[in-house]
Amino acid sequence: MSGTLFIVAAPSGAGKTSLVHALLEREPGISLSVSYTSRMPRPGEVDGRHYHFVSREVFEHMAGADAFYEYASVHGDLKGTARSAVEPILSQGRDVLLEIDWQGARQIRAKLSQGPVSGRPDFVSVFILPPSRAELERRLRTRASDHADAIARRLVDSRLEIAHAADFDFLVINDDFADALTDLRSIVCCQRLRRSAQLARHAALIDDLLKAD
Repeated sequence: MSGTLFIVAAPSGAGKTSLVHALLEREPGISLSVSYTSRMPRPGEVDGRHYHFVSREVFEHMAGADAFYEYASVHGDLKGTARSAVEPILSQGRDVLLEIDWQGARQIRAKLSQGPVSGRPDFVSVFILPPSRAELERRLRTRASDHADAIARRLVDSRLEIAHAADFDFLVINDDFADALTDLRSIVCCQRLRRSAQLARHAALIDDLLKAD
């Protein structure tokens, strides 16, 4: 039984990272894949915890060596998920969460649509939306981690990102944080209760229930 690959994407400022961390605290059965990035750390970010921070040259070398499950250019920086951080965990039947953007989600969707169904991990994608454009801008400005030019670029880029929201399986509006977290946990719960997952997880029980008296 292969684990489920949960993809969570959002425009900058939608609250994706806070929701993901809260989800992982309440759902210990999901492993977070820490992405690689070519950008410099922001204040308070720790290498290996928030991202694996590497130079653009190192990142491009890894990409050329097919070391990434997916990668893309995001706001001018390269970000990617190492194969070694995803495939071994999924093969053990455990769930993995990727906090990536729509480009990475599209790559994974295309990759998982090819090849044999047998052994292919389930893939569930979620897009987080802000409650309004004004609130999105307010969050970007109040987090004080980017300069004015970067904030302006992220606001422009957010339109392109939101335009791809329809590509995802689920949409969650992060207006009230508690409600958004409940929605996200419900998606995880529903996926784990799907017929294919339950049949694989409880095969021995079902066999026992079907035994003749």
